Amino acid sequence: MAVLYLTESDVEQLLDMRAAIEAVEGAFRQMAAGKAINVPRVRARAPGIVLHSMCAAAEYLGLVGWKMYTTTQTGAQFLSGLCDAESGDLVALVEADRLGRLRTGAATAVAAAFMADMEAAEMGLFGTGRQAATQLEAIGEVRPIKRCYVYSRMRENRERFAAQMTAKLDIEVAPVDRPQGAAEDLPIVVTATTSSAPVFDGNDLSEGTLVCAVGSNWPQRAEIDVHTIRRADNVVCDSREACRLEAGDFREAIEKGVFDWSRAVDLADVVAGRAVGRNNRQSVTLFKSVGLAIEDVALGATLVERARARGAGRWIMIGPSAQSEPRPHEVS
Repeated sequence: MAVLYLTESDVEQLLDMRAAIEAVEGAFRQMAAGKAINVPRVRARAPGIVLHSMCAAAEYLGLVGWKMYTTTQTGAQFLSGLCDAESGDLVALVEADRLGRLRTGAATAVAAAFMADMEAAEMGLFGTGRQAATQLEAIGEVRPIKRCYVYSRMRENRERFAAQMTAKLDIEVAPVDRPQGAAEDLPIVVTATTSSAPVFDGNDLSEGTLVCAVGSNWPQRAEIDVHTIRRADNVVCDSREACRLEAGDFREAIEKGVFDWSRAVDLADVVAGRAVGRNNRQSVTLFKSVGLAIEDVALGATLVERARARGAGRWIMIGPSAQSEPRPHEVS
């Protein structure tokens, strides 16, 4: 069986943020219509390693797919697979680090498109890693961002990030030396860190702020505090089901009686117009993302379509006929 194999370099060359946003928004619309199903992440642990597995079915694409990745002290390795929904054949294998960062940023952009001030020209950003970079890029696709204030605990990291992203996006990215500088008087605040404790005080938020918390998908980690959740008039999750399993951001608020899951709605329902993402311009709103396999499958489908059109990637043979010459394999 011939399978299309796409490397990180292929993903970098074939996908852009605009395509990612379109694919991910489409996935949420199809979830609302019952044409896509997401299965939350599960984890298997052994000494020194965690294997993370997640999958989804996209009826509207004629595909089912999965992403699996390992995390160790030396880093993470990501691989995604797409299968034809009719035959069950594996049609593509994708090195999925860059793809994952694109779809995570895209999900935030979809939320911002429905929940953030239309005229938002400034934002705050916590984190200076590769996820933070795609968050900033993604929001700039849906809102007229001209200035971003970035904070991280390490001064050299925030200064490096600010210089790099200013040059890349042609906007002003300014490092700030206090968490308040990335939270106060800003219409959008994004957290994309590996912190296990809240990175700012929710009392510092202004009315009308959209908070997008995307860094934590572990029950024992929280980037936002109880004050943020208490002040949020609207709470939207990429998936309530997944967030109940993984979003440690809500744990303390639940224990203190400040939050219960009846307050939260799915982003799919907001996109479909069945739920409200923002009550009014003064509402503090919260989007919590833990990352969904349906996003990987949707963006993977776009990637494979572009790869086939441009002759990118390479064909590999698997199964009993692995020694024979590969033949083109249509993806439905």
